[in-house]
Amino acid sequence: MRVVEVYSHLNGLESLQVHKPRLWSEIEHVIAGGDSHALTKKISREVRMPGRELFSPRAMNHAVGCAFRAKGWAESRTSYWVTRDARLIRRTINLPDREQRAAIEAEGQEAIKSFNQTDFVKERVAVEVQFGKYAFVAFDLFVKHMAFFVGDVIDVGIEILPMKELQAQMSSGIGYYEGELYNLIRQGRGVPAVPLVLLGVAP
Repeated sequence: MRVVEVYSHLNGLESLQVHKPRLWSEIEHVIAGGDSHALTKKISREVRMPGRELFSPRAMNHAVGCAFRAKGWAESRTSYWVTRDARLIRRTINLPDREQRAAIEAEGQEAIKSFNQTDFVKERVAVEVQFGKYAFVAFDLFVKHMAFFVGDVIDVGIEILPMKELQAQMSSGIGYYEGELYNLIRQGRGVPAVPLVLLGVAP
């Protein structure tokens, strides 16, 4: 595969190039090393394109994931506690998770355990490989990366997406770079308040 487009939100790319150039190089090598043509194995059962050979999102995710893990990138989780009281959430959101629970229960409210998981983290950089449905991309950009940034686990989040030219050769409903770039820019320059890099890839 190849990197076709890169968008830097809140200087995410510049931060990587200055402070973590080796990691940025690794990401580029992982993408360049993926033989997308070898993954064209899924036969469509969709009404709009029956029998057509398509790129398999699952196979692509697996191949890219194996390459990241081989370079020492690993899944990470961040845990926290939620409750029904917005005022209480505002008070506890920046506390360590154990203190969140205690503070919520001290107010007589139910503390509900929750977590966010991200595909790959290394040296305070998170990577989400997103060849899935478009709703998952918004969750990554506005929830996952933000949770890890606020939790002081990462400094930059990276979202790898198919370009439209690749998405057109995949199942319906897959998010794609151009559409998600529009959605991100539409929020304004400071939203979400986490440095991000959008990477658009294609065969």
